[in-house]
Amino acid sequence: QVQLQESGPGLVKPSQTLSLTCTVFGGSITTRSYYWSWIRQPPGKGLEWMGAISDSATTYYSPSLKSRTSISRDTSKNQFTLQLTSVTPEDTAVYYCARGVGSSHGPADYWGQGTQVTVAS
Repeated sequence: QVQLQESGPGLVKPSQTLSLTCTVFGGSITTRSYYWSWIRQPPGKGLEWMGAISDSATTYYSPSLKSRTSISRDTSKNQFTLQLTSVTPEDTAVYYCARGVGSSHGPADYWGQGTQVTVAS
């Protein structure tokens, strides 16, 4: 059974960088054909795919967020990390990590529980 767990600060100030880590249990982030994604849901809105990192560390980003987003990984810890720079209150959302199958936009079969991030001074 694969489990994903997000961690990071719940409050970030405007213009700062949001950093979240997803720790994966029960499966390796280097296993072929899986893509490790970040997805967020702002209050009252739908899910937004932000980006993903593949089993071979290739990264994929949403065009609308590409200039501010970076996804990396630490295979020794079986973790992958999201960094979002220059945040504004519009980046307030519940942030999820998930495992996608087959492609960067493939269906996610496992999700973290989500972590609330609020951008406010």
